[in-house]
Amino acid sequence: MHTMWKGTISFGLVNIPVKLHAATENKDVQLRQLHKECHSPIKYEKVCPVCDRKIENDEIVKGYEYAKNKFVVLDDDDLEALKKEQEDRSVEIVDFVKLEEIDPIYFEKSYYLSPNEGGGKAYSLLRAALKDTGKIGVAKMTIRSKEQLAVIRIYEDTLVVETIHFPDEVRNVKDVPNVPEETEIAKKELDTAKMLIEQLTTEFEPEKYTDEYRTALLELIEEKKGKDQTATAKDKPKPDNVTDLMEALQASLDRAKKEKPKPKQPKKKTTTTAKKKKAL
Repeated sequence: MHTMWKGTISFGLVNIPVKLHAATENKDVQLRQLHKECHSPIKYEKVCPVCDRKIENDEIVKGYEYAKNKFVVLDDDDLEALKKEQEDRSVEIVDFVKLEEIDPIYFEKSYYLSPNEGGGKAYSLLRAALKDTGKIGVAKMTIRSKEQLAVIRIYEDTLVVETIHFPDEVRNVKDVPNVPEETEIAKKELDTAKMLIEQLTTEFEPEKYTDEYRTALLELIEEKKGKDQTATAKDKPKPDNVTDLMEALQASLDRAKKEKPKPKQPKKKTTTTAKKKKAL
């Protein structure tokens, strides 16, 4: 399993060297966007709409939009000064609480913890202490330059870090529109609903739940592959040097014609006879 982070867990005077591994993975079927005509994958480029040209990575800076089209620009030095990840790779447990005290709305992402070299005994100590007390640890840590609030708990004899949202990241439930007030419900309707819940109540077995859409989509893809209903993206045409040279010459010729100054028109000469007539 890939190690994405190395650091230590500390509680009191105990320090546990650990490795962090992603506990979950996204198994959505990724579909590419193709050009309908030639089935080539569509490219997305970073383009400045004002300068009307492609922008390179070294031309990009970060900014915070504090009002419409008004930004505070932050350069790499500004952001580097705030980073903790490189200098602080510790998970500090600050409190111990009961798991049921935390509403699931706070939970974000799960990571497995494994002991790093020399951390096996301390790892086992924390696991046993959490198991015997029925508590979980609330901790602060930094992952990918972002400070995270997290809990440390046991899952099937393995320590798990569960990142959780800070309170100000959870939107106020009072802002949800059209939530009905307490209404009068007929006893018969309520009893029927409770009876249905009892009939459908069972122990949670995650293995019995599957993503039916993903399964059907993969079956459809395999079926189309079996029937040779596939498409091959066309190769990008290689430039023809002769054609390119002719086009360059023609473009140079057209530009030269535009830039060439127009010849001055010579002044009309007046004939001697015309001068004499004018004199008379």
